[in-house]
Amino acid sequence: MSTRHRSPGAPAGPRLPAAAAADWAVRLGTTPREILTALFSGNDDQVLIGKVSEYAWWEVVQERLRIGVEVLVDLRGDLAARERWDEAFVSRLRRLRSGTSVALVSNAWPQQRTMMAESGLLDVADEVVLSCEVGCPKPGSRIYRIALQRLGADPGDALLIDDTAGHVAAEELGLPGHHDTGSADTIARIDRFLMAGE
Repeated sequence: MSTRHRSPGAPAGPRLPAAAAADWAVRLGTTPREILTALFSGNDDQVLIGKVSEYAWWEVVQERLRIGVEVLVDLRGDLAARERWDEAFVSRLRRLRSGTSVALVSNAWPQQRTMMAESGLLDVADEVVLSCEVGCPKPGSRIYRIALQRLGADPGDALLIDDTAGHVAAEELGLPGHHDTGSADTIARIDRFLMAGE
């Protein structure tokens, strides 16, 4: 989330690559859809809002996929290794912070902040608002209100950016949005938003 005078909102970062689900489906003799279902089905009101630990959620995944501990360790390691943040976008966010407040709002499992810290990414935003820490996920308005409050920003002075189209719809807050489909277009949208507020 980003504001003209105070803050931009940003896509949180990594997503599970389709190739990972396809690769693991082949390895486990199932379908990509079953892999995704095992990982994410029901997580919205559990691990995503911090109701259960990430460790406990991985036990659920292990049971769903009917795999042993060694395979689960491989799965977790492989998925973590595939996470990639868009370097151009991260660089732009860091530059923005010299004159604009930035909040990163993410539907995330409990280890997200640790992973960001280990990757040197906590400096991309003034505020990192994670669903697992605040107990509410996107696209509900509560998580956006929390981010705005932490930034001391009004909705009309903020730009919501998300890589999921359904998460951009925050009209009830009066929060303009942009669906991120690529860093060049999103960076241009941020620049237009900031210029319009000057």
